[in-house]
Amino acid sequence: MSGCCSHDNCSSQAKAVDSPAWRRALWVALGVNASMFVAEIAAGAAAGSASLQADALDFLGDAANYAISIGVAGLGLAWRARAALLKGWALLALGLWVLGSTAWHAYAGTLPQAEVMGIVGVLALIANAGVALMLFRFRQGDANMRSVWICSRNDAIGNIAVVAAAAGVFGTGTGYPDLVVAAIMAFLGISGGWQIIRQAQTELRFDARAALRP
Repeated sequence: MSGCCSHDNCSSQAKAVDSPAWRRALWVALGVNASMFVAEIAAGAAAGSASLQADALDFLGDAANYAISIGVAGLGLAWRARAALLKGWALLALGLWVLGSTAWHAYAGTLPQAEVMGIVGVLALIANAGVALMLFRFRQGDANMRSVWICSRNDAIGNIAVVAAAAGVFGTGTGYPDLVVAAIMAFLGISGGWQIIRQAQTELRFDARAALRP
């Protein structure tokens, strides 16, 4: 799996994580995600949409993740793996928070505004698809690079689901499609966080073994 590397592969990864292209990609991704968080959190609150609010919080989490990745770019494998481990736990916690928020909206019987959901969902999809395409070539790097790719991929999938939820809310006149999509996004966050945690732990064990070698 990615992160279980030979000396040659680790050397190439080390060059990749400190490359100007990687840093530029992270800065662009950070700017896009921070901007979309502000837009979506306002729209989600105005529209009463659980899926939009979940997606907005995901944007915030990703912006923080990109900032961490910029901070550890060029550092040793152990530091990058620790950063990835932190991001993995944060993503998992975010998924659990979204599940709780979804349950609250279901209890409150909230009916979101489908039109706002659709417009904002399409804008978010365009933003995330662009970021995901930009980061696609870095998807096979170490746990830290892979965590960035997984976050971007999950965001794009989530945006497609938000647009589908908007159509469902419009067609049925109920909030159930919004709740279903929010639950799916929570699952994506939990499963993605767990993938990142497992790879980061593998890399930390690899680094510890390498440190013991004469």
